[in-house]
Amino acid sequence: MSEFATRLIAWHKASGRHDLPWQNTTDPYRVWLSEIMLQQTQVATVMPYYRRFLERFPTLADLAAAPVEAVMPYWAGLGYYARARNLHACARAVMEQHGGCFPQDPAVIAELPGIGRSTANAIAAFCFKARVPILDGNVKRVLARCFGVEGFPGTPAVEKKMWGLAETLLPGKQVDTYIQAQMDLGATVCVRSKPRCTACPLAEICVARREDRQAELPTAKPKKKVPQRSARFLVIVDKAGRVLLEQRPASGIWGGLLSLPELAEGESSEGKALTSYGLAVDRWETLPALNHAFTHFKLELVPLLGRVEKFPPRTAEPGLHHLPINDLESAALPAPIRRLLLEAASRLD
Repeated sequence: MSEFATRLIAWHKASGRHDLPWQNTTDPYRVWLSEIMLQQTQVATVMPYYRRFLERFPTLADLAAAPVEAVMPYWAGLGYYARARNLHACARAVMEQHGGCFPQDPAVIAELPGIGRSTANAIAAFCFKARVPILDGNVKRVLARCFGVEGFPGTPAVEKKMWGLAETLLPGKQVDTYIQAQMDLGATVCVRSKPRCTACPLAEICVARREDRQAELPTAKPKKKVPQRSARFLVIVDKAGRVLLEQRPASGIWGGLLSLPELAEGESSEGKALTSYGLAVDRWETLPALNHAFTHFKLELVPLLGRVEKFPPRTAEPGLHHLPINDLESAALPAPIRRLLLEAASRLD
């Protein structure tokens, strides 16, 4: 066993995380769900979502049987909503193609919707004792620092090099503990900024620590200008305190979630309200804009508040909803839209 693996396994026994809700189980459904939720999302954020999701969908069969519209409210606010759609598609694929049982071969798991090589390997290692490496963001950071791997890990050449390194470091046994140790070390000790090197079991063999290059490794993603966009949203509220919402298309930003009606470029609020919903709004109030950063662009959300006496039957057509603006806790809303509505609700009193 390599010194790298030996140190990690020993460290995990004494200092690793052992009580996360998705640990101490070999149920591939629960492990898979945690792996998907933890992609680009912190553990503290994921934990309440994970528990609520399992309360509603306790088994893979329950998830597969539900319509995707029923799944989205349990992902609202977690971001990267394609994960939820792929999760649902994957559950149905397992039911239809594998008789409801997760395949054990990591290569076969990786063919399922929304599952890449690293996630497939993690499921296979934790649930089926497969001897395979993983390469998530935490592991890439640990490997880059410990072995001085140069170059941005997101490029194909550097990622290929890291996969090769990860393969050679695999221990002959306790692979599941070893993989969990890598994850835990990257998440709690070898963190992105201000790593706790004095608490690290790899400190004595770490290239980055020896050369004082913790801030340089892993190599940062090359910076490019992030596009700035702006969009106007209608906050139409009736006398009963209900707000008009519409369901977004299944694909694209906030796919499948509820949102506020959005104006196209050059479209007027009066025209949209009247033409699309049969609503005549006398006066519109522009509320403070909200800025939200997506992965590839920044969006300025400009809300326009309008009040109506009541909503006509036309606004009850499929895809349209009017819900109490002060009681949207269970609604499947994107986080920035929820913040806009909280601000608008405070102005209605």
